[in-house]
Amino acid sequence: MTPLQWLQVVQYELMLFAGFWFVIGMADELAIDVAWIWLLLRGRVRSAWLKEDVSSRPLTGVAAVFIPAWREAGVIGATISHALGAWGHAELRLYIGCYRNDPDTIAAAMKAAASDRRVRLVIHDRNGPTTKADCLNRLYGALTEDELRSGQRARFVVLHDAEDMVHPAALVVMDAALDGAGFVQLPVRPETMPQSPWVSGHYADEFTESHAKAMVVRDAIGAALPAAGVGCAISREILHELAEARKAELERSEGPSRNRRAGPFAPECLTEDYELGWRIARSGRRGRFLRLRDQDGQLIATRSYFPDTLGEAVRQKTRWVHGIAFQSWDRLGWWGRTADLWMALRDRRGPLVALVLFTAYLLVVIGTALGAAEGARLITPLASPPEVRMLMTLCLAGLAWRLLLRFVFTAREYGISEGLRAVLRIPVANVIAIIAGRRALLAYLRSLNGTAVTWEKTEHRGHPALASLAAREARA
Repeated sequence: MTPLQWLQVVQYELMLFAGFWFVIGMADELAIDVAWIWLLLRGRVRSAWLKEDVSSRPLTGVAAVFIPAWREAGVIGATISHALGAWGHAELRLYIGCYRNDPDTIAAAMKAAASDRRVRLVIHDRNGPTTKADCLNRLYGALTEDELRSGQRARFVVLHDAEDMVHPAALVVMDAALDGAGFVQLPVRPETMPQSPWVSGHYADEFTESHAKAMVVRDAIGAALPAAGVGCAISREILHELAEARKAELERSEGPSRNRRAGPFAPECLTEDYELGWRIARSGRRGRFLRLRDQDGQLIATRSYFPDTLGEAVRQKTRWVHGIAFQSWDRLGWWGRTADLWMALRDRRGPLVALVLFTAYLLVVIGTALGAAEGARLITPLASPPEVRMLMTLCLAGLAWRLLLRFVFTAREYGISEGLRAVLRIPVANVIAIIAGRRALLAYLRSLNGTAVTWEKTEHRGHPALASLAAREARA
């Protein structure tokens, strides 16, 4: 056999491999689609609209908002100022976690907090950067100390990032929803950046479809809900139980002297928010995904800018894949009902998806090369076997369905033009997924060999609250 004939054999085998896994993935997504359509027909999907402005209603207890910040001088001031303005509740306590070797962020946070006594600036006694979970544990310790001094315990804790723009009604609706749940997650709404419509825009496409469909289905079937790390509220009682459980675990493994900083969050985990949601589900508490619109029709969600360059997007998604696909397998194992196992499989499929996508793009290259060779009559074309034709037909049908849904969900939230861009952005998302999957696998293999897991920070260069203010001023 000539090298080109061997390449035809390779093409055939890769087509079987990619086609098989594409069909499996399509069946998985189609099951979610069918469940979502069924919920839609039964009227359980439409976002509930609030009939009036509830943002000024008093809370039923203290709401402690944790915001860890490392080198966030450019955005932390806007986040604090906007949160204090949007949430005028006397029951609000804003805990800002800064590091002793980051004076710029400390100064920006102090300037934004001004004399508002609802803000607590907590300086970490370790040099940054540590992990986000480590900073959250420091904030949890500060909250515990405040509760001991005041004799008043918080009702719930809300997690946010330093670049978030919150909705004025978010605290009230989360407070109300916690009456029947231990954990509440609001949608995340990435804001597209004009200077980066392709990289930053692909986050909007993915989060919109996930938080308008997949998370809605998970909530409806009672499966474990992962926390997004922003816009999520956790009952104070549950957080205490998780902290005590982790403290006991550390005492058993490392001894009493090593658990002084034990908190509910795992510093060694890259996706402590995802793990938190699953541990809450394991405790027997129900999580809720809350999709509501305010009286003006705006989605009650957390808005923020996501990475706008390819390199930063890859680094962020590498952390997600490493933490969710690899660390959670090691740390959480396989647990729960059929629905939980199904969702765990979906959550941890990132590396396999990256491999299958890489194979598909490799097939494009091989197909182009063989097509040129056939055109030059260097090789005789082979007839496609029936199984390959069947797989390719199913894959094309599935692709057309996925493109349609991607357009519909993005266009519904961001407009038709963004819906069209969403279809064109799919290759960008695929390239990022392939590179991130490879980097996550290598990082995980290094960790198995004893290399410490490193936290890769996401850089933030803008804030949606500032952009919104500038737009209002321009219109005025």
